[in-house]
Amino acid sequence: MSTNIIAIVGRPNVGKSTLFNRLVGRRQAIMDNESGVTRDRSYGHGEWCGKFFTVIDTGGYVHGSDDIFEGEINKQVELAIKEADVILFMVDVDAGITGLDEEFANVLRRTDKPIYVVANKADTNARAHQIGEFYSLGIDGEIFAISSQSGSGTGDLLDEVVKHFKDEGIEDPTAGIPKIAVLGRPNVGKSSFVNLLLGVERNIVTDIAGTTRDAIHSHYKAFGKEFIIVDTAGLRRKSKVSEDIEFYSVMRSVRALEDADVCIVMLDATRGIEAQDVNIITLAEKNRKGIVILVNKWDLVEKDTNSTKEFEEEILDKIAPIKYVPVIFTSVLTKQRIHKAIEVAMEVYDNKTQKIPTSKLNDALLPDIERYPPPAIKGKFIRIKYVTQLPTHNPTFAFFCNLPQYIKEAYTRYLENRIREHFGFKGVPIKVLFKKK
Repeated sequence: MSTNIIAIVGRPNVGKSTLFNRLVGRRQAIMDNESGVTRDRSYGHGEWCGKFFTVIDTGGYVHGSDDIFEGEINKQVELAIKEADVILFMVDVDAGITGLDEEFANVLRRTDKPIYVVANKADTNARAHQIGEFYSLGIDGEIFAISSQSGSGTGDLLDEVVKHFKDEGIEDPTAGIPKIAVLGRPNVGKSSFVNLLLGVERNIVTDIAGTTRDAIHSHYKAFGKEFIIVDTAGLRRKSKVSEDIEFYSVMRSVRALEDADVCIVMLDATRGIEAQDVNIITLAEKNRKGIVILVNKWDLVEKDTNSTKEFEEEILDKIAPIKYVPVIFTSVLTKQRIHKAIEVAMEVYDNKTQKIPTSKLNDALLPDIERYPPPAIKGKFIRIKYVTQLPTHNPTFAFFCNLPQYIKEAYTRYLENRIREHFGFKGVPIKVLFKKK
């Protein structure tokens, strides 16, 4: 994590996520006119005047509302304030000072960190002249009139903010670190799993499906390695996605899958493997990601001596021909085999990035090919001369032969199985190509 951390805080619907997106230079956080869209803390990275920083977007701070998430959102805001080096307290020029602004100002006065009041929606000179009333909030320092929508005033704000950063910071503290995305249908226990691993309430957890909306990235160290673990919104069928916010949440989850190295796909043991679970696993395989299947709530299932084996067979049967995926049975509630899941995910990452020397590949595979050569087609005999692993991001093997066009799918599967038998690659899709020699 960067040492230069900016937290954007304030009541709901003042434009925090819009400013966050502007500072990180892309539409990372979900924005909507409905208040309460952001719930968890979201992190992004930006740069200004040669200084790199991390930005935290937070949910709107509220008090005395009927919102079931109120307490949890406020907890996330307070954690962001503790993490930050500089705090941007956003208010709305249009609305003026509200009771919630005054209450939140009281909360902020307890910290000795630099705080800037950022008066948003000051799109015109007339509006910019209305910012004087916010001095009555009692926050020391200059008030900045900005428009997070157009970017007006944000440069002056950043000029002041970066003066507090003692060093240049790191362009992207997560670059080169393995990314593990936790995916699944709504309410299978993804956020509870991530929180248990991190040992802090990084993500809000309730019994309401769809609590997580953005993809939440967290830095984690275990087993002598560090990685980014990404909690995502629940993925459900398109026909079930009814509101704009949920649509964007699903899109963020798909993007998290595409950006990940390894996908942990969580299933609910009490419901078994369903069509949407199969879709998520297939999407991960199509994107050539490492895959681990995590069966949560295993403590709620009545079991006999064969339950685990039968459940695993049912899963592998439903996702066929994807047979290489490890299946782990866990309970987030009882903390059963939680760390095993991460240990296996890191093994899968190592498998995904392993490179087999050409001599070792040929020593292992050429005798198998000699014993069982490709079937002759129309009297033409196919001769495979040698094999090598290509320098690609995902495991890809090229077999050089005289007639590559005549090799059938069944023989390709045979060679893939031989590669797995000799070199493992558990949890990782591998590609087999045939080239003319």
